[in-house]
Amino acid sequence: LLRRGFGADSGLDAAAYVNMILNAKVYDVCKRTELHKAPALSKKTGNRVFLKREDQQSVYSFKLRGAYNKIVSLSPEEKARGVVCCSGENHAQGVAYAAAELGISAKIFMPKTTPTVKVEAVELHTNDQSEVVLDGDSFDECYAAMLRCSEEEGRVLVHSFDDPLVIAGQGTIGKEIIEQTTKEDIDAVFCCVGGGGLLSGIGVFLKTVKPSIKVIGVEAMDSPAMTKSLLANEVVELSSAGLFADSAAVRKVGEETLRLCQETVDEMITVNTDDICAAIKDAFIDTRVVLEPSGALAVAGLKKYAQMHACEDKSFVAVTSGANMDFDRLRFVSERADTSETLIAVTIPEKAGAFIDLYRQIYPRNVTEFSYRISGSTANIFMSFQATSAEDKAICIESLRRCGYDPLDLSNNELAKTHGRHLAGGRAPQALTEEEGLFSFYFPSKPGALLRFLENLPTDFNVSLFHHRTHGADVARVLVALQVPVKKRGDLREYLDYLVSKGYSWVEETDNEVYCRFLLEPVDSNVGGRTRPRRPPPLTLTGSSFSEV
Repeated sequence: LLRRGFGADSGLDAAAYVNMILNAKVYDVCKRTELHKAPALSKKTGNRVFLKREDQQSVYSFKLRGAYNKIVSLSPEEKARGVVCCSGENHAQGVAYAAAELGISAKIFMPKTTPTVKVEAVELHTNDQSEVVLDGDSFDECYAAMLRCSEEEGRVLVHSFDDPLVIAGQGTIGKEIIEQTTKEDIDAVFCCVGGGGLLSGIGVFLKTVKPSIKVIGVEAMDSPAMTKSLLANEVVELSSAGLFADSAAVRKVGEETLRLCQETVDEMITVNTDDICAAIKDAFIDTRVVLEPSGALAVAGLKKYAQMHACEDKSFVAVTSGANMDFDRLRFVSERADTSETLIAVTIPEKAGAFIDLYRQIYPRNVTEFSYRISGSTANIFMSFQATSAEDKAICIESLRRCGYDPLDLSNNELAKTHGRHLAGGRAPQALTEEEGLFSFYFPSKPGALLRFLENLPTDFNVSLFHHRTHGADVARVLVALQVPVKKRGDLREYLDYLVSKGYSWVEETDNEVYCRFLLEPVDSNVGGRTRPRRPPPLTLTGSSFSEV
């Protein structure tokens, strides 16, 4: 490293950092976390994959290592003055825990906009001498308030990444990786990157002790502060940072972390939100632990790197850096984690049989989503299906194109995935919804359920609305509008009875206020000047298959 310009003239040298790492006192409170063999990820990538389980720490994040190593190293006088930090994420928990263990006072500044769940998570670890201070409407305002407190009260600042003792604390992970892989020749170690403390600490140790190991940093595409800084050879401040991988959402990396990364990092990789969600799922399969988005960054980067470089039979380590997952995010993660799912838009003619003709072009692939509302001569539809491979996906889309469905691949269209798929439909013209009734169906979650529903639908019935989304439950909930001629109501009864005999359930929603207000065209103004949705009569007498049990 000295030959690469890593010398004392530019700050602490490699030997000094390795000495600090070897003498770090993190094991007073930190675990020597497991290096977990990941069989599913290994099979998926064609390489030997190991997960360095920092989610096993008492605060479910690696941040305790750096925070404790900094605070325990303070002089008695500094400890008596107390510490201060500014963080809305895992560093705040690490500081609170470390201060409580050492019996000293800590003031932890968090922006006023910090979600209550995160504030409460920090408060769980504070002692009677410490407190969480909510100040400022932004991180910058909060950080300024923290600096004023540090100056006025003489408290010692515990920086979240740009401090040699914090970096050395995180570097103990690199030491453990070397100790735990005596039977493996590790080819690369992947680390998530926010401000760079984890990456620089691990990097300086690995490149000093075993320089053949590649050190690879992974950032979210919307927060590439280290990637841009390394390219510019100076600290680059982003105008904004994405918030999905919020624990790694940093607009500006540290001066010291950048200096170390310039000398130790072999490559940077950026990943998108879908990559991160898929990595959360992959890690869960191997560990049965739900990582937070930033905690899965390294796994996402490892997968992308292996694919980009067509790696086979290599040994890779990904640092799973945290598992402080906000429970409310799980729905979004589940929605975006399935990389086998392809979202497309297609057009079909508004005629009987068009729906099943379209479905036959996709079958036997699983349809996981379908959004349609009658609109006129041509209907635009959002739908998702699961292909077995990239080649299978291309074959399916080409088949749809040849049959005139004009497919549009929306797999990389963020607007479509976040909003468009949920807005499809709307109110249908009154003239197109005569004799219509709305039904919620509960499909048995097994192959062929949708095909059976369509194949047995009486030919005199017209489907004028169809919304289906698979969510992994034991049943699939499907919303369907059926247009049934008055003379065919008996056939409807027979059809519904047949579905119940095959494990389906149903509830008629024709009287539901949401149907009237959002899916039907309003009637003309009455004499009082008010408009109201048209309310068609129900098509069934019982209203539900459940009422017949």
